[in-house]
Amino acid sequence: MMKQPEQANTCTRSPATPTQDAAFRPSSLVGSKTTRAWCYQILLAVLLVGFCGWLYNNVVENLQTQRITTGFGFLKQSAQFAIGETLIDYTPRDSYARAVLVGLLNTLYVTACGIVLATLLGFIVGLGRVSKNWLLVKLAEGYVELLRNVPVILQVIFWSVVIRNLPSPRAAIELGGAGYLTNRGLTFTVLQAHPGWLWTFWALLAALALNIVLSTLARRLREQQGRLLPVARLRVALIIGLPLLAWWLGGAPHAIDRPELRGFNFRGGFTISPEFTALLLGIALYSSAFIAEIVRAGIQSVPKGQLEAARSLSLSPWHVIRHVIIPQAMRVMVPPLASQYVSLAKNSSIAVVVGYPELANISNTLMNQTGQALEAIAIMMVVYLIISSTTSLLMNIFNRYVAIKER
Repeated sequence: MMKQPEQANTCTRSPATPTQDAAFRPSSLVGSKTTRAWCYQILLAVLLVGFCGWLYNNVVENLQTQRITTGFGFLKQSAQFAIGETLIDYTPRDSYARAVLVGLLNTLYVTACGIVLATLLGFIVGLGRVSKNWLLVKLAEGYVELLRNVPVILQVIFWSVVIRNLPSPRAAIELGGAGYLTNRGLTFTVLQAHPGWLWTFWALLAALALNIVLSTLARRLREQQGRLLPVARLRVALIIGLPLLAWWLGGAPHAIDRPELRGFNFRGGFTISPEFTALLLGIALYSSAFIAEIVRAGIQSVPKGQLEAARSLSLSPWHVIRHVIIPQAMRVMVPPLASQYVSLAKNSSIAVVVGYPELANISNTLMNQTGQALEAIAIMMVVYLIISSTTSLLMNIFNRYVAIKER
């Protein structure tokens, strides 16, 4: 007889009630990683605030002991020192604020000139680094290795010594009748100041702006509709015709200011000082070596298939560089270029060693005369921060412009 299988136990357990271990305990809150992290951060913040407060009290007590008042009210006082190179009118009777403005403008001027010169030299040397000519490649490589491995301050001093050892004005090196090179700087012939030249300058800027607008419209029309807008002749006409029209309406000025040797120096013309030249060459050549490597890396980042396709279309080498290589290489080059431009702007403070009156040099004079060291250093920090931030912002905007855009 077959036995009936035993009935399985179908009893189920009731849901477990919360145990004592799962209940909330204050010790679990204290021992959590999140709580410990917050405690460490709060403790660090308290220590930093306390340290800054101690520093502030220490500085205030020392300044009071030396009877030095704090604040920026001294900027309204008369500076009582001369500045050799100025882009705006300045006399020793002007205020310290005016002197700081002169130094700021000189800093911006040498920075702008340095960026332009370093970029031009960097692109030329960078193209030489990827050339098929063996001699050109080696010359470009030697240029890069020499300049980027020598401290920039030594390069500025080197150019200052070289310029100071040039002949005196009475034995000046003549530059084909266009100017003279001496230990007092580079003096060359310029056009005499006239309001008509200002009109011509603004007309040239307007023509350049219109050229950019026309180029943008033509490119968008070509990309969206495949139509070619013949704007080449119009662009050339704008660049030449608009400034010429403004020059003619402004009185057609044509007087020339030639430098003449009078006594121990030249009078007339325009002179670039030895201090400015040494600083400009030092920071521009130093930065150009790094920019050359950035250009080389950007060019080599372009796929070889792109170059082969461009050559298969019988494009000239210039058109291959202009329309194929550079647009794609810029996407790689712009971010490190921004870093180099910021470094160049900060390197302009080396002007102190050659005596060029930029912001750092004038701030040192200001500190020596007033004793307001904290305020002078704060001004320099804020100014260089603004310059660096503005440069980075502009380069980021340009980077978004050249970046690959998804359709």
